Amino acid sequence: MFSSFPLFPEAASKVARQVDHLYFFLIAVTVFFSLLIGCLVIFFAIKYRRRSEVELPEPITGSIKLETLWTAVPLVLVMVMFVWGASVYFTISRPPDDAMQIYVVGKQWMWKLQHPGGQREINELHLALNRAVKLTMASEDVIHSFYVPAFRVKADVVPGRYTSTWFKPDKVGTYHLFCAEYCGTKHSGMIGQVIVMEPAQYQIWLSGGSSEGPLSARGEKLFQSLACNTCHRADGKGRGPVLAGIFGKPVSLQTGQKVIVDEAYIRESILNPTAKVVEGYQPVMPTFQGLISEEGLMQIIAYIQSLGLPGATINAQPGDSQPVTSERQGPRK
Repeated sequence: MFSSFPLFPEAASKVARQVDHLYFFLIAVTVFFSLLIGCLVIFFAIKYRRRSEVELPEPITGSIKLETLWTAVPLVLVMVMFVWGASVYFTISRPPDDAMQIYVVGKQWMWKLQHPGGQREINELHLALNRAVKLTMASEDVIHSFYVPAFRVKADVVPGRYTSTWFKPDKVGTYHLFCAEYCGTKHSGMIGQVIVMEPAQYQIWLSGGSSEGPLSARGEKLFQSLACNTCHRADGKGRGPVLAGIFGKPVSLQTGQKVIVDEAYIRESILNPTAKVVEGYQPVMPTFQGLISEEGLMQIIAYIQSLGLPGATINAQPGDSQPVTSERQGPRK
């Protein structure tokens, strides 16, 4: 609808159409009542104008029906807007379980994107048609904002934390990608494109692109190079908790609280390991702040997430009967 009009970019996802329908409803209600009130003001100004200096207005007693009407109508409209808006919000904020995970890092002044298969892109994102995609995003420097008008997707990318959004492209094409938050002198040049392809073409693109192996495999190498596997052992004898199958599950902390192991929790456990210590373990893990890039953090997260899959294991130290101590340990929580 109105895709040829510059203020209305093409709608290329199911969420985009839901957002548009709500937006047009709000515009229609606003225009209707603006015209109604404006016309009534003019009509009453003419009808009840004072015709002479001695004319006095007739007193009125009010109307219960009128008071009820202009109370009930706005209430009904506001509740419709609230319920409709909440429905769209919940749809946008809850990605489907089968959504493909894409990791995004914002940096002055580019977008760096990593696919689960290990393919990396800069300022471009290739996707398959009708495949739900979840973006997990972080910034290496300042606040950015990932904005694809055709998908009606806009999410701030904040340093020091993860944000996420999702969409499901349903139209083949190439769509603009912008940074919608002023991030420095070259903010206007922080642009890119999202290329939606037929599934068969997308598979050809995946097979033809360069890859250093799956994201989880690179995370495993980094996990081992930092000696994280010496403390997070599969046999449970390490100084840190076992990580296999922990992603997405609740864990108990020393404080008695329970938290869900997600991307944000793992990131905090690596960079600020004493913030939330798992019950039964000591806060002995050092911080890796400044030693791992945002891309490296995402690779380790992808690896830990893969440990919940069948056949995935943490490499323990063969023959060790006692926990191996190390100055360099992996995620403590």
